Amino acid sequence: MSFEILQDKIRKLKNPTVAGLDPKLEYIPPHILADSYARCGQTLAGAADAVWQFNRGLIDALCDVVPAVKPQSAYYERLGWQGMQVMEQTIRYAKEKGLYVIADIKRGDIGSTAEAYAEAWLGDTKVGENTFEAFGADCVTINGYMGSDTINPFLEQCKARGKSLFVLVKTSNPSSGELQDMVAGDRLVYRVMGDLTQRLGKGTEDKHGFTCAGAVVGATYPSDLRELRRRLEHTFFLVPGYGAQGGTAEDVQYAFDRYGHGAIINASRSIMCAWKKTGGDGHDFQQAARDAAIAMRDDIKRFVTIV
Repeated sequence: MSFEILQDKIRKLKNPTVAGLDPKLEYIPPHILADSYARCGQTLAGAADAVWQFNRGLIDALCDVVPAVKPQSAYYERLGWQGMQVMEQTIRYAKEKGLYVIADIKRGDIGSTAEAYAEAWLGDTKVGENTFEAFGADCVTINGYMGSDTINPFLEQCKARGKSLFVLVKTSNPSSGELQDMVAGDRLVYRVMGDLTQRLGKGTEDKHGFTCAGAVVGATYPSDLRELRRRLEHTFFLVPGYGAQGGTAEDVQYAFDRYGHGAIINASRSIMCAWKKTGGDGHDFQQAARDAAIAMRDDIKRFVTIV
């Protein structure tokens, strides 16, 4: 199963982190923007080209430090079809570099629409007598709050192709409690979603004991993170909220089991924008990103030992 692949990469690098690739134009060094605009104009095509140059540089700098990257589709969609082309290029290039790719798409629909999303991001598209892999991500994030009809089409692709998914369970945003902390019977809503995710993934456990259905659990609520780790022992966690959102290494330690397994911690802005803190002009963006990723790894190592 796919989380087995991710966990093995984490163990090899002794680094349970994923670099988010959420490229706002203001995150891109001026010299990259200037070069892309000179060739393509100040157009969507020019912006997409700058994103591609930036992403490729980040991947080159990070591929032997982090086990995974997580491109967020919204930042590519806002650049139209050119942006989506760059997302597809980014996924393929990252995989060529040996990185595990989590497509952060947060789709949530039912029936044939959910099947189409699952085929697009994890599976194949049949065209006449030919079959093509549209995006080819290793894993996706989805919003399962419409119920199992949303999750099951993605699970089918995961089972068939050795891939995986993360379901939103307890998210890191400040207003998450407006819904997720409501009482539903004898449980809170986020616990209901966590239990559903683990139940639907039952039977897909890998050699490390985790199913192909993971959960998004924010670092900004460490007590909930700790409680869910105990509750969902077979569920792999994607943990946003470290760094810019206020989550700390001490907080995220509760995402892991006693072997230091079962979770990956996300950071986006702190790595992508690290060049802005060096006092330079952005030509050092690769080294700055690499240094930030290493510092994050070492920060988490103070609290988590991976065996």
